[in-house]
Amino acid sequence: MTDFVLNDSDTEVDSDEELQEAFAKGLLKPGLNEEIEKVEKKYINNVADLKTKLKEFKLKLPWIETLDLVTSVAPMAPDVALQIQETAQRRKNIKENNRGLKEYDPSQDPVLNEFKRENLIHRQAQAAVVEGIKKLKELNIPTRRPDDYFAEMAKTDEHMQKVRKNLMAKQAAQARTEKVRQLRDQKKIAKRVQIDAKLKQAAEKKQMLEQLKRVRKGKSADLDFLDDNKGKNNKGKPSLSNRAAKKRASKDKKFGFGGKKKGSKLNTRESSSQMDGFNSSSKKRPTNFKNKNFKPNSKKQQRPGKSKRKNAKR
Repeated sequence: MTDFVLNDSDTEVDSDEELQEAFAKGLLKPGLNEEIEKVEKKYINNVADLKTKLKEFKLKLPWIETLDLVTSVAPMAPDVALQIQETAQRRKNIKENNRGLKEYDPSQDPVLNEFKRENLIHRQAQAAVVEGIKKLKELNIPTRRPDDYFAEMAKTDEHMQKVRKNLMAKQAAQARTEKVRQLRDQKKIAKRVQIDAKLKQAAEKKQMLEQLKRVRKGKSADLDFLDDNKGKNNKGKPSLSNRAAKKRASKDKKFGFGGKKKGSKLNTRESSSQMDGFNSSSKKRPTNFKNKNFKPNSKKQQRPGKSKRKNAKR
C-alpha cells in the first residue's frame, strides 16, 4: 500500500472529495500546507525619477508630426439641448406610467446617459478640430477637405436608414396620438359647456315658473321677473322701433326721400327762359382761328377791285 502523496507533480490536482477522504483517514498532517505571509505593497510617487524617465523616451518632434491637442468641450447647440430635454421627459413619462417601478432618476437611465456620452464625445472632437484648424492656419499649412471624403462608420447605411425610418414612424405615431388626445379634450370641453348652458336655462325656467305660480296664488304681486326674462330673451336683438327705423333708412336710401320723381327733368317756363348756358353764333369760335394774323375784333378786309388785281399781276 502506497502512501498518499499531495505534492507529487505526476498526479493531477485532487478534488474536494479526495481531500476530504484523505483528511478523514489522517493522511493530511500539519506542515504539508505552507502559509504565505501577506506583504502590503507600498506605492511611492517618485516625481523626480518619473520626469527623468519621461525625458529619456520623449520624442522631440514638431507639433505638425504629432497633432496633439488638449482642449475643453465645445458648447452645446440649443437644438441638441432641447432634444436631450425632450428625451428625458419622454423617458420619465414611460417609466412613471409603468407600475411597480421606482421614481425615475435621469442620471441612472442608461439610454439617456448613452446619448449624453455620444454628445460629449462629439463636442470634444468639435473643439479639437476648431483649435487644430486655427493652429494649421497660423503655420501657413493649407487644409482642404477632399470631395470624395467618407467617414468610416461602425454601422452600414442600410442599418442607419432603418433606424431613421423607425424614428420617423415613432414621431408620426406620437404626433397622431397627441392630436387625437387634443380633439378628445376639445369635445369634452364643448360637451361640458353645452350641458352647463342647458342646466342654466332649466334653472331659470324653473325659477320663473315658481314666481309665476306665487303670483297666481296671490302670494306675490311683483311681475318684474317677466320684464327681466323678456330682456334676456331679446338680448342681442334690436328693438322693434330700431328695426323700423333701419328699414325706413334703407328704403330712403334706395328710393329717395319722397316727392314726385317722374318728369323731374322736363323743361318748364323758367328753365326755358334761362339762356345762361347757351352759346350764340356771335360768341362762337371763328372758323379761321388757325391763322396767325387773325384778330377776332378786327374788321374783315375788302377784296380789291378788278383793275387793281390786273395791275398787281403785271
